[in-house]
Amino acid sequence: MELLRTHEPLEAFVFDMDGTLLDSLPDLVDVTNETLTHFGYPTHTTEEILAMIGNGLRSLILQALPQNLNDNATEAALAWWKTRYDEVGNQKTTVYDGMLDTLAELKARGMKLAVLSNKYDGGVQILTKHYFADLMDFALGDGPVPRKPDPKGLTLVAKTLDVPIERVAYVGDSDVDMQVANNAGAFPIGAKWGYQTLDHLTNNNPGALIDAPAELLKFAE
Repeated sequence: MELLRTHEPLEAFVFDMDGTLLDSLPDLVDVTNETLTHFGYPTHTTEEILAMIGNGLRSLILQALPQNLNDNATEAALAWWKTRYDEVGNQKTTVYDGMLDTLAELKARGMKLAVLSNKYDGGVQILTKHYFADLMDFALGDGPVPRKPDPKGLTLVAKTLDVPIERVAYVGDSDVDMQVANNAGAFPIGAKWGYQTLDHLTNNNPGALIDAPAELLKFAE
């Protein structure tokens, strides 16, 4: 763990989903390529799709589809992707090692826990219920509020948890995650095990960097 600046005593931990709580890339790749195949479009490699994720489903679909398609074709692919992901989106997804034990211990120490993700809200609710039903106090995805790094979502989560924003840690693996925490006034913790490079974290003013989920317990002593 590397602590980069001081923080208020923490009362809540809010988590990004993909690349932070869950290694969901295999399912994201499968469903994206199934969608493309269904509509007769070329597919992409895992590395190509990895570079497309992080800014919400519409951004992923727009990057994955051939360019210059009309709006109807884009909306059709978006709808088909959502339906398919709701059906099979957790077949290959796994929780990162140590995460469930860490969440349970944080909760035992009186911390409030939540998810804030740029994944579409329906998918966030399904995956939160499937993997973290007894652990998370609240979950929020793209749709009800603007996507990260807009601070409205994180501000709403803090209000729902009834915790002052300066006593909220936001844990994520991306530049957008560090940005939303700083924009909202929360404490940003960079997860080094995720999908983006270390530079994406260090160049966006993290408050701390951690190598494993269990290191979060040091912030709840």
